[in-house]
Amino acid sequence: MTSQGSRRAGIRTLIFLIFPVDCHTALLSGFPSAMLSEVLLVSSPGKVILHGEHAVVHGKVALAVALNLRTFLRLQPHSNGKVSLNLPNIGVRQVWDVARLQLLDTSFMEQGDVPAPVPEQVEKLKEVAGLPEDCAAAECLAVLAFLYLYLAICGRQRALPSLDIVVWSELPTGAGLGSSAAYSVCLAAALLTLCEEIPNPLEDGEHTSRWSEENLELINKWAFQGERVIHGNPSGVDNAVSTWGGALRYQQGKISSLKRAPALQILLTNTKVPRSTKALVASVRNRLIKFPEIVAPLLSSIDAISLECERVLGEMASAPALGQYLVLEELHCASLKKPRQILSSPRSPWPCDKYSFVLFLELIDMNQHHLNALGVGHASLDRLCQVTTARGLHSKLTGAGGGGCGITLLRPGLEQEEVEATKQALTGCGFDCWETSIGAPGVSVHSATSLDGPVRQALGVL
Repeated sequence: MTSQGSRRAGIRTLIFLIFPVDCHTALLSGFPSAMLSEVLLVSSPGKVILHGEHAVVHGKVALAVALNLRTFLRLQPHSNGKVSLNLPNIGVRQVWDVARLQLLDTSFMEQGDVPAPVPEQVEKLKEVAGLPEDCAAAECLAVLAFLYLYLAICGRQRALPSLDIVVWSELPTGAGLGSSAAYSVCLAAALLTLCEEIPNPLEDGEHTSRWSEENLELINKWAFQGERVIHGNPSGVDNAVSTWGGALRYQQGKISSLKRAPALQILLTNTKVPRSTKALVASVRNRLIKFPEIVAPLLSSIDAISLECERVLGEMASAPALGQYLVLEELHCASLKKPRQILSSPRSPWPCDKYSFVLFLELIDMNQHHLNALGVGHASLDRLCQVTTARGLHSKLTGAGGGGCGITLLRPGLEQEEVEATKQALTGCGFDCWETSIGAPGVSVHSATSLDGPVRQALGVL
């Protein structure tokens, strides 16, 4: 621990030797007064893999895009000596005494600017949370990630803050859509802002705002630590997509943003068929060993599809026709206010030259066939493709495959009646289906009036 960290720990110990426990609330009121009444409303997107599934494990390029199904967070500071976490999607409601948390030895979290969690620290947090040692359920991991980020970020202050956090998501959990990353990004952004490690970018009169590039870097670093608590050894792609939004390129640990990624309207379908990512990755590796001269070219071909898609996306974003093509910045405020109304109108005519869009559709079809050849398809995904192909639409699996989710691109000019008929056909197969978009904006801070009614209600915002 640094000398500065030692001094902080020593001062903290002295405070609680001098003052009785029932004086903790008074101490907490020493937290900057402006924070005690400032409600923070934050959101971040999920993610889908557009191209490069499984090939990325073998050093090839993958393209990940932000999904405009979002996770929303409300942070309400208090002076009541309590910290509460409410996650209605997964039935979590936890309350801790700040006084008890303040007495914890958090010196292990003061090593470096953004300390990385280690298994021993996570075990300590399980004791604090009253969780069993072998707990690996989503509910347990979400609580642990919150405690880690709260203690590590807010522990740098002279007193831990009292607060109430509610997190509600449009994303299903465990579907490979980056729900845990969106959760970690929201927590990191809100706690860093509360503790004045980064400024609140929302100006008076603004509905929605985003942080600077430098502040996004810090949010992403902390969110990655939350992801490490949950997943152990994540790639960092999910939290990066949730932080910056748009589209990202990933290859062998290197992540870069695609400039001005186009916002494309899609159907996202969850087949609800459970699958093991680990088992599917192993099956592709075994097939590569068994048939190297067949599978290696398949992986190289998927890589070429990702590279071609990256080029086509650049053309689609840089050459809109008459400004009709919504890109990231133009979609931002409108989609958060009334997403269903925007998507209920007929899609605009061809937003870029039709040739680029047709190429994009062909790449989707080719990649789906390649993934089937790798053995990661499933009857449910075949059914999804059959239903949408019969309606002139193009679909592919996203993520590990073997069930899970698929995406269907909605072509410009498609009538809403056709979209609804497709959704009904897919739900008739027992699937869940959402109409949304990809290329969504990253983590953002909002005014209450910028959020739709159901979101405000879920967060308890009056």
